[in-house]
Amino acid sequence: MVEPPELLARLRAGDEAAFAALVDDYTPSLLRVARGFVPSAAVAEEVVQETWLGVLRGLDAFEGRSSLRTWIFRILVNRARTRGVRERRTVPFASLAGDEADAPFAAVDPERFLPADHERWPRHWAAPPPRWDERPEDAAAHAETLRVVHAAIDRLAPAQRMVIMLRDIVGCDADEVCATLDISDANQRVLLHRARSRVRAALEEHLT
Repeated sequence: MVEPPELLARLRAGDEAAFAALVDDYTPSLLRVARGFVPSAAVAEEVVQETWLGVLRGLDAFEGRSSLRTWIFRILVNRARTRGVRERRTVPFASLAGDEADAPFAAVDPERFLPADHERWPRHWAAPPPRWDERPEDAAAHAETLRVVHAAIDRLAPAQRMVIMLRDIVGCDADEVCATLDISDANQRVLLHRARSRVRAALEEHLT
């Protein structure tokens, strides 16, 4: 969602239609992000409700130092973290992100490459990825393909899931993600790369 310049003024003026549109646009993504911090969908829904109440109460104090979207997601993350601790999920997110970023990882199975001593194509693809744009149907728009993508995201480790959700589904830029999750740019880039690699592998398996 692109925030028009007058949106904040409309919200502060009590424009119910503007607020309802904001809720409709952001709630699905807020729920998915909240679910990464808390143990159930029901608790995630409560966190999102608390977030919208926080947005209403904090609009007049919002100074615009970040985008409205970033501010909303930071409210959500703060409330989700608090609720997660209350529900005994006590591992700090920054620590979780660091652990995931530092863990060993191969973006592609090494067996898909030719050996280093291959006489003609050392370390080149032995089994290259398919060109999905050459498929006769538009697979990316197919409901089953989208289901596979979302299922792959749901299987990701928590920090990777958060980062790819914010970057590729919500549409946040790198700075927004770092500010929202309180992680370094380096960790954000590593987590996004790993998340995208795993989703791409799941999509490739489905399409081939």
